[in-house]
Amino acid sequence: MIAVVDYGVNNLKSVVRALAAGGHTATLTTDPDEVRGADRVLLPGVGNFGQASRTLEQTGLGGAVREVAAAGRPVMGICLGLQLFFEGSEEAPGARGLGLLAGRVRRFATSLPVPHVGWARVDLTGPGRRHAMLASLFSQGAEFFYHVHSYHPTAVAENAVLGIGEYGESFPTLVGEGVVVGAQFHPEKSQRAGMALLDAFARWRP
Repeated sequence: MIAVVDYGVNNLKSVVRALAAGGHTATLTTDPDEVRGADRVLLPGVGNFGQASRTLEQTGLGGAVREVAAAGRPVMGICLGLQLFFEGSEEAPGARGLGLLAGRVRRFATSLPVPHVGWARVDLTGPGRRHAMLASLFSQGAEFFYHVHSYHPTAVAENAVLGIGEYGESFPTLVGEGVVVGAQFHPEKSQRAGMALLDAFARWRP
């Protein structure tokens, strides 16, 4: 069973529907014990880093996600969910992330309109091409995914950057280390490529 963590943000049910459309059982849950007992965990979301980090801490859901990762079971973050895997964000300087990945989150430093909204090419890096979950999905080394975000990961270890996007500057848009993987874009809104990515996560055996 895939536990989709409900921590009071937007865009959760669309992820559950996308997983179900791919034939995978997913449960939207606010229960930390249900998260701990899941085969794998997905942390999606659109919202504010500070409020989300406080909710995860206060409800015990953040600790449950950490426990799943520590137990060696797959954990995936989408958009805000990915950002919460890091140590902190410019969006909420006093708030702490889950610390599953080393690095931070910052706002785009570009003259282009922010937020970044729309389809963008994602190119796999060397580590991405070697990643068991991703290698077979990018037959040409790149795919297009739908992005909606003002912030992105930065100061990420080179071997944890799996895919790169471009919006006035290059930015990590697929990251991962060990059993943890995350997408800055929205696979549930990315049609064929996004469905394939969610399916790969549901089947991944790290």
